[in-house]
Amino acid sequence: MKELIATERIYVDELLSVLLGYRAEMEDPSMSNLLPSALRYQKDVLFGNMPEIYQFHSRIFLQDLQGCLETPERVGACFVQRKEKFQVYERYCQNKPRSELLWRQCSDSPFFQECQRKLDHKLGLDSYLLKPVQRLTKYQLLLKELLKHCMEERYRCELREAVDSMLELLKSVNDSMHQIAITGYQGDLSQLGRVVMQGGFSVWISHKRAAVRMKELARFKPMQRHLFLYDHALLFCKRRDEDTADRTPFYSFKSCLRMSAVGITENVKGDIKKFEIWYSGREVVYIVQAPTLEIKVAWLTEIRKILTNQLKLDSVLNNSSTSFTHILLSSWQSIMIICTQVVVCLCDLLASLSSALRTDILPSVAAELQLHTESFTLNLLQRSNFCTLACQAA
Repeated sequence: MKELIATERIYVDELLSVLLGYRAEMEDPSMSNLLPSALRYQKDVLFGNMPEIYQFHSRIFLQDLQGCLETPERVGACFVQRKEKFQVYERYCQNKPRSELLWRQCSDSPFFQECQRKLDHKLGLDSYLLKPVQRLTKYQLLLKELLKHCMEERYRCELREAVDSMLELLKSVNDSMHQIAITGYQGDLSQLGRVVMQGGFSVWISHKRAAVRMKELARFKPMQRHLFLYDHALLFCKRRDEDTADRTPFYSFKSCLRMSAVGITENVKGDIKKFEIWYSGREVVYIVQAPTLEIKVAWLTEIRKILTNQLKLDSVLNNSSTSFTHILLSSWQSIMIICTQVVVCLCDLLASLSSALRTDILPSVAAELQLHTESFTLNLLQRSNFCTLACQAA
């Protein structure tokens, strides 16, 4: 626990030194002559949301950890309670490729050399920009050590949950960093929901109207595809490596399957690592071969969860639609009854007035009103029938 707190203090100090010694210096007029043109107005690209990370750790999380010095078994709850706050790292890591590219372009600048000299840092800025990523991986290691020495089951559960949350965050960060390298997708990826999983597979495709039968697919060389599983869709991409110094991969978009039209066959004869993903009632069938059986099982588990959740949601929506239809039809019937009763009352009133005043004018008015009543009632019936059909269609 002492190591966790001591390293947290060092981490906070290092973040502050970078923000004051580099980021703030980019706005110092006395340093402007050393600042390369490529760096001007680019501090948010170079440093990402590091200020937000610093604020969270210096004002909130460091105090949380210090409060657990005498009761280290309670530290698991700190991580679990601040789980949402740790999402700031996802944006930082998503920006990392842009930051690294800018750094490589300007790393030899006298500006960085002067800032490093003033700070008396032994390492360059790039090493400090990597600190948030390193810190994120360090937490789960420290939590695992704490778990080894915790005996009380209640606190062990909290520590296990904290370890799981940090591992989940690391996976989410990794998946989202791959997502930003997708090219060619015509649309907003954020509309597809969160990235659940991503990874490389061998894929064979069979179309219902194609001449090739499923059993003959094995003769053909598979395509190498990188799959991205979202809450609402499954993307098939092709991995390509850029011909650059850092060999940064990117993923060329090929096809998108809406999860609402997806089905799965969990086992394919002849290979335990294969499974089927079929689309639009087997109009298109994808035979997918995972690198390992464990990866296949993990993917099938997540796909099943998504499909199950969709079935539950469809059931709720159908029940809601049926209830709404009954309410709407009932309302129409009530309106018709009330309107008819009002007209009948008016006719009776006019007849009574005619008798009392001994005039022939009011009966003719009543007769005309009766004609309008019949037309009005017929119109209501037509609207009611239309409403019924519309509700049934919905």
